Parts: sequence; structure tokens; C-alpha cells
Amino acid sequence: MPGKAVLLLTMVTAGVVGTGYLLSADNHTHTQFSWLTELASKDESAFVQNTPPAKQPPNAPTQQPEPPSDNALGFMLASVADQYAESTRYPAWSVPLSPEQASAYRGNHYEPVSLPLEGNGQFTVTLEKYRFTEGEQILIAAAIQGPQVVDRSLSATLERPESREAVASTTLEEAGSQGYFEGVLSADESPGEYRLIVEARLDGKPVRHASTLTIEPYLGEFDGLGDARISNNNLIIPVRFSPEDPGFYALSAQLYVGQRPVAQLQMEKRLDSTSDTINLKAHGTVLANQSVDGQLHLKNLQIRQLPARPGDRTNYAFGPDEGYSFTSPDLDSLTDTPAVNPESEQRAALLRQLADKF
Repeated sequence: MPGKAVLLLTMVTAGVVGTGYLLSADNHTHTQFSWLTELASKDESAFVQNTPPAKQPPNAPTQQPEPPSDNALGFMLASVADQYAESTRYPAWSVPLSPEQASAYRGNHYEPVSLPLEGNGQFTVTLEKYRFTEGEQILIAAAIQGPQVVDRSLSATLERPESREAVASTTLEEAGSQGYFEGVLSADESPGEYRLIVEARLDGKPVRHASTLTIEPYLGEFDGLGDARISNNNLIIPVRFSPEDPGFYALSAQLYVGQRPVAQLQMEKRLDSTSDTINLKAHGTVLANQSVDGQLHLKNLQIRQLPARPGDRTNYAFGPDEGYSFTSPDLDSLTDTPAVNPESEQRAALLRQLADKF
């Protein structure tokens, strides 16, 4: 019995890690897939709050829970096998995308950071994005709410996190309304992660707000889309990108039908002066039986320059904010046929065999 429990724990852990890899490969931006844990915690809380406590008769003996039987372990392992088999219906480069996932992963999105102040006040700093390309302007907006007396200007400093060395600074001036400030820094520094320090004087005392951003090297230019086509139960979407330097690149994007997200797509390829197109593929399992009225949309394009050597950093660039729209070819030939992956099928069969042994 102990050996079976250890085996079960190993298989469940493998399933969780594999699923997490599919959804996080491209999620190296500031915003992560927090919707997974948030939904789980909300569901658990709702269950606890909405389930009335069981009533016990007076002086009823306390019953000890019975340990799970071998059949219970077998049922649990069978459920893991079914869930794994369902996830392997989709190839790793074309997985379904729910509205919640699409909202949680919005590409190069900066989540405003608020510092609590006395008297229920807040000191909030907002940036238009999280990653900036060398030479870009960094627009900084700050808002201070609360009963504090605020000076008419704030200072903003960009510093290296390791040495705390200041590399750029500017002044944020009050703009628009009381307590709202704006200013601009230039992202002229070498690629890497930086700390942004915004300092205000509240009631005559300095208060510092710290957040992070990264500066990325110039990787190249997106040059639009080629003609989409159908091939081998896939919708092929050619994305043109002219790289500044040759190397291996990984492209990801979200495919929308109208306003509805349907798939997260990703593909890797070596690009150079003779090859500037990466073909994203949407598998039939995510597009079959879809009602397409008008155009399809490709949003939140992100390209990563993969490290040439171990220890090199991964560099990022992003497509246009509006994405790309394109006319869809006839999708009637696409079928909801699971992707063929012999290794995944063997793993699913092994899981079922293990479940049958309980």
C-alpha cells in the first residue's frame, strides 16, 4: 500500500507539471496565470461557505474517517489518466484558450502597484507596459489618494537592482487633476531588469514607491501576415518578422474568432536574412465547427530570442498593440480529431494500466 501511494503521488505530480508547462511557456511577462489559483481558492471558499455543517444528535459518538480503499486509489488514478488523455488531444503548439486565460495573459501588460498610506490612502504608479525596447520613452503616471498634504512634484529614478546605482531620473509634474502626476524617462540603458523608484513628499516626509521593469534590445520588425491556408487539419498563419540578428526565435499569439479567444498558438524557428516567416498553426481540435463570421484576429504577439548559449538572457519583442486581422479560408475541412502523439498515447495507456492494477 505505501508503494502504491508513492506511485500515485508521482503520477499526479507529473500531470500537474506537464499541464503547467503548456500554459506557462510563453508567460514570461510580468503577469502570470494567477487565474488558476484564484479560481481554485474562490471555488473552495464558496464550497465552505455554502455548505451547512452536518447536525449531530446529542451525545453521538465521534466517527473517525475511514482510510481510502484500494478501489478509491484506483479510481483517483483512473481520473488522472482521463484528464491526461483529454489534455493530449491538443498539440503543444495549439491549445484551447478560455476568456479567463486570455484576460489573465495580456502580453506586455504592467499591473499597477499600489502602496497603502495612512488614512486609507494609496500611492499608485502605472506604466503603459512592462518591457521597453532600448531608446523608447517610458511614460510614468502616479496617483496619490488620501488626506496627506502632497508636494506639487514627484521624482522618478531608474536604478540597477544589484548595485542600486541610479542611471536616469526625471520629475513628475502634477497634471490634469490634483494628486495625479506624469513624467517621462528614456530607456537608453543596456538590456536588463531595473527598479523604478518614485518618491513623493507626504506631510513633509519622503515616501518611496518601488516597482520593476525591463529594457529589451531591438530584435527586429514585424512585417504583417502572409496568406492563411489549410494543411493537414491545421490552419496555417504565416507571420513575417525581420530579425536584427540571426538565431532561434519563439513566437506566440492568441487567435480570436470575433471577440472570442479560441487558441494559444506558439512555434519556434531559426530566422536569418533568408528566412523571415514563422508559420503558426491552429489545429482542428480548436477550430472545427467554429462559426466564423468575417475575419479572424491574431492578438498579443510576442517573440522571444532564445539564448544562444547557456546563461544568456532571453530577449523579448512584441507585435502591434492592435494585432492583425485576416480573412479566414474555408474551415469546413478541419475536424475535431485528436492530435497524434505516440509518446503521449503511450503515457496515457500506461496510466490506465496502472489504474487497472488497483
